[in-house]
Amino acid sequence: MIGASREALAAGRENLQSLTDNTSVDSAKLAEELTAVTALLDREVSLRRVLTDPSRSGQDKAQLVSSLLSGQVSGETVDLVSGLVRSRWSGARDLVDSVEELSALAEITAADKAGALDDVEDELFRFGRVVSGSHELRSALTEPKAGTAAKAELIKKLLGGKANAGTVRLVTALVTNPRGRSLEQGLESYSKLAAARRGRVVALVTAAVPLSDVQKERLAAALAGLYGRQVHLNIAVDPEVRGGVRVQIGDEIIDGTVSSRLEGARQVLEG
Repeated sequence: MIGASREALAAGRENLQSLTDNTSVDSAKLAEELTAVTALLDREVSLRRVLTDPSRSGQDKAQLVSSLLSGQVSGETVDLVSGLVRSRWSGARDLVDSVEELSALAEITAADKAGALDDVEDELFRFGRVVSGSHELRSALTEPKAGTAAKAELIKKLLGGKANAGTVRLVTALVTNPRGRSLEQGLESYSKLAAARRGRVVALVTAAVPLSDVQKERLAAALAGLYGRQVHLNIAVDPEVRGGVRVQIGDEIIDGTVSSRLEGARQVLEG
């Protein structure tokens, strides 16, 4: 996002934070209602254009939101969305993207309040690894012709009773309304939001064998010292790395695997 939309989203995040700081607010319910608003705005092109029309006053747009949503969702959700439409937006789609992000943030906040955020982060990562390893499953979850009800039911079968309820809701929202994103992109965005909630970064660590708890602690401490922030480790096991570890944080890669050194030697010899 650029310009006005970036500022509007920042204001929306602050409003969400104020709401969820109130212990009487059900963050999970707020997330669920914002997911429904996202689907509405994504579906109704003319509505989102009206709600981001700079020629209309913010008060008029807020009143329209209130007339549409009051009685359908909680007052907190109405207030939050009303605040968003009072802001100026660089593009109509930016409003939908922002409501969707606030929905995910509310779900992550609910997990954090319940002391389950680490579980949700790990479950999202493991789910992504399972999907990437199964072409059939990925097709079932991403095939445009597959109905949303069927996708939601598949997620329920895969994760229901096995994962945190917040994880199930996040994944269900992603596969039933991907909005142009790949499954991997959506899961990565959730991971980044969860990490930001804790003021930390996420490291994808690939190793030949599972790391012990001691090794994880040492690696996390070393990376925290290097980046000046807490680091959450997502561990993937890949025998192809042949020893050592490969660490990716954002676009930066620290590769200490045997396979990379062998490949480097091969290139030198062939060069």
